[in-house]
Amino acid sequence: MKTLIADSGSTKTDWCVSHQGEICWSLTTQGINPFHQPAEEIAAIISDMARQLPDGEETILHIEFYGAGCALPEKQEVVVQALKRALPHSCSIRVASDLEGAARAVCQGKPGIACILGTGSNSCQFDGERITANTPCLGYILGDEGSGAVLGRTLASDCLKGQLPQHLCQAFLDEYHLDQATLLERVYRQPLANRFLAGLTPFLSKHRAEPAIHALLVREFTRFFQRNVLAYDTTLPIHFVGSIAHHFSGELTEAAHSLGLTVGRIIKAPMEGLVKQTSL
Repeated sequence: MKTLIADSGSTKTDWCVSHQGEICWSLTTQGINPFHQPAEEIAAIISDMARQLPDGEETILHIEFYGAGCALPEKQEVVVQALKRALPHSCSIRVASDLEGAARAVCQGKPGIACILGTGSNSCQFDGERITANTPCLGYILGDEGSGAVLGRTLASDCLKGQLPQHLCQAFLDEYHLDQATLLERVYRQPLANRFLAGLTPFLSKHRAEPAIHALLVREFTRFFQRNVLAYDTTLPIHFVGSIAHHFSGELTEAAHSLGLTVGRIIKAPMEGLVKQTSL
């Protein structure tokens, strides 16, 4: 049986068709998050993906969609309906949170703590089959510590408030062609501010050797552990999925060690692990 698997964050969605543990086809589209996007936009993204499936893929019988913003039943239903319209011959559709997808991918059927650090952030305690505890992530305004959106938000705020050395503040504004008015416009008046803010993190990577940037990164990752992970059984291995965890693994590990924690697996994307789990 062929299965269509989706791993969706706020920035991008990775799709693949798997058969007997092998990836037959893959595609990356715009991100899908029913908390931030209307149903019509989600339906358009999914319909565009379906049109790009190879001929003969109407044999797909099962769809597994793991997505940001898909923890609540009403948000899951938005995605289910869009998938049904785009792929009406599918026999079963399962939509679950990106956190469950990450846990299945990184824990590989064993107990552990699974964390997402991408555009947003999240974490959970996983018993090998299901999520048993979850500190709410609360989004980039109230939470999402350690995420790309919060790292970008902190960088922008620190630059505008003069909390970083002047040469870094000026380099940041010049690199992204920004001033205070433009930044406020992008964050408060234009859609998808979380993606815009996460898009500022390459500056942090480029200047990570600067003491002030290094301190910012370690401080924000420490906040992630303190406000999220310490609520769990930290004798379990702590695994990570996501581009931020992947690119800033050194600073992330340093923050963990400062709290007496040990980091386990760090993978950039969960798709390979999800395909493996689906074949079992």
